[in-house]
This record gives sequence, C-alpha cells and structure tokens, in this order.
Amino acid sequence: MRDFALELEQRKQAGLYRTRRLISGPQQPSLVANGKSLLSFCSNDYLGLANHPTNIDALRDALPDTGLGGAASHLICGHHDAHHQLEQRLAEFTGRSSALFFSTGYMANMGVISALAGRGDTIFSDRLNHASIIDGCILSRARVRRYAHGDVAALEAMLAKTSGHKLVVTDGVFSMDGDVAPLAGLARVCRAHDALLVVDDAHGLGVLGPQGRGSVAEAGLSEVDVPVLIGTLGKAVGTSGAFVAGPALLMDYLVQKARTYIYTTAMPPALALATCASIDLIERDDARREHVLGLVSRFRREASALGYDLMHSHTPIQPIMIGDNHAALALSQALEDRGLLVSAIRPPTVPVGEARLRVTFSAAHTQENLDCLLNALSECRHLAQGTEVAI
Repeated sequence: MRDFALELEQRKQAGLYRTRRLISGPQQPSLVANGKSLLSFCSNDYLGLANHPTNIDALRDALPDTGLGGAASHLICGHHDAHHQLEQRLAEFTGRSSALFFSTGYMANMGVISALAGRGDTIFSDRLNHASIIDGCILSRARVRRYAHGDVAALEAMLAKTSGHKLVVTDGVFSMDGDVAPLAGLARVCRAHDALLVVDDAHGLGVLGPQGRGSVAEAGLSEVDVPVLIGTLGKAVGTSGAFVAGPALLMDYLVQKARTYIYTTAMPPALALATCASIDLIERDDARREHVLGLVSRFRREASALGYDLMHSHTPIQPIMIGDNHAALALSQALEDRGLLVSAIRPPTVPVGEARLRVTFSAAHTQENLDCLLNALSECRHLAQGTEVAI
C-alpha cells in the first residue's frame, strides 16, 4: 500500500501542501475566512455579481415556481423550461445559434472535448490550458499534441503535418497568467487546415468585449470562426453552471454524445433564471467593466513601480511572479497578517519554478481597497525578492 502520510509530508516540505479556508457569509471583497475578517483579492467574481441583490431576488422569486432540485438528468425529466430559457439567452448573448447548459465548467470541458474527438483523431492543446481541458483531452482517447503557449506558427506547422479529424482547444483568457489567446490567428490556421476550434472563455466572459460578450467577441470573431464556445457562469456572471454555444447541429450532437451532460442531474432551475437576470445586468452595465479594468490599470502601474514582477495581462487576473514555492507562501502569509487574502499558486497548477501570487480584481473593489493592497505590497516587497523579513 502507498504511504499516503509520507506523500503528504513530502508535499509540505516542498511548499506544495494545500489547505481549505472556511468562508462565512457571502462572497464579496470583505469576507470572513476561518473566523478572520479579510479583504479578498483572490475571487473570480470579476463583476461583483455573486452577491448582487438583483440576482438574489431573481433566485428567491423563482423558487416557488421551479422548486429547488433538478431531480433528474436533462434527458429524463430534468430539463426545465428555465434551463431552456437560459440556453436561449446564452445563445443570444454570445451571438451563437444555440447553447447547451452544463452543471460546471469542468464538466463542460470534459464532456465537449471527449464528445468531439476520439480514437484516431488529433487534439491540439495550448501548453497552459486549464486542467479541465487537459482532462477532457485525456478522456477523449484521441492523440493529444501540445503546442507552445500562444504560438500560432508552431500550431500551424503541426496542423499541416496532420491528417484526419483535428480539434484545436484553447482557453480564451488563461486562468493563471491572465493573458488572452491569439484567437484571430488560431481561427485563421484552423480554417486553413480544416480543424475545429474550441475556445473556453471562462475568464473572458462578462469582462472583455462589447457588452461583456467575451474574448472571442473582443477579437471580432463569429460562430464561423469559433464554432465551439465554452463559458462558465460561476465567475464574472456570479451564479453557477456552465455552457457551450455554437451551431445547432453541434449542440444536438453533444446532447447525444457528451457524457457529462447525459449522466448527471440537472442544475436547480431557479439558478438558471437567476443567471438570466445576471446576464441582463452584464449586458447593460459597461460602468462595472470600466471600473474593474481601471483598477487593473492602476495596480499594474503602481505595483510595477514597487518592483514587483507582473505578467503580461490586461484582464482582472494579475499574477505577481515569485518563482520559489516557499517565498510565494511567505508573501501570501505576510499579506494575510495585514488583513489581505491573496492566494499563492504553486505547481502543479503552474509550472515548476513559477510560483506566484494570483491577484484578482472585482468591480466590487474600491480605490480604497486597492490602496490597502498597494500599501501592504510596499511593506512586504522584500519578501518577493526572497528575503526573510518584510520591511
């Protein structure tokens, strides 16, 4: 039998051990974690909608009509008209012909990728794709080829040498680096080499593009350019679940083939109606996006002036590169001692030697909140350089 205790101890020694925090109350910048009041800069609630009163009211108002549980899978008796309404709203919002509602983003990637490719096919995956994409590729049993991060020329060379059915899959916004995929270039080479392009815009939807329609819309790409668009609803949208959108033929195919859609209980229908309300807010509230991106711009300017190594990102995901696991943990703890919650991200989530603090911004943050973060980073900047004591 494996020595599980030894493996856990080895993780602790390597600075890779993970612990859960107990959060009390709603998700918002000022929260309570393990009984301690903290100002959080590590949530994916980019637009501050997870605790928005309009969405809470929509959920509460829907419950008497829909009940609570989904009760069955979509293909038995769980496909409520609330789910159908959300799918129509998502298709309209993303400019797609049709959409399909999944229970989680992980399940969407697993189900979509493994349904659209199989034995004898080839999947091309960006080296920095999310774990759910990687696992979807493995589950498909297709041949998987990884191309250098964002390298369109390298991908094109690989596509040109490959015959048969080809699938190219990428994040729209990369969750740990915060940069945006070269979507126009990817669409171009996929058209040239008859490959099906799949984009997971989990971290772009709601934040980027006209009316928050995401990184694909920001790049000016249509359903013809990006036939398969995946998005999650638990980040900027502030609710729960996920979706895939694209041509009606492909959505019908996924209903027949996507195992994570077929063999799971449908999400509570009231959540679907709350999500419709949230999309309405996103569509009409440009000020919310302008505010969060304004915070990002100021943070980048002032944190860089303090000497921090920031990555190339214009999104609410702003990683501070540290490198060493223990140094990243030390900086995270020093910030927590000053009342700030900023998570240290370590391997295997990121490559070995690229541990970082993942700072994320929300439209619910204020300029005063950002002042607190920058002041704490100023006090702790020696930790980012590997010294033991903050000034």
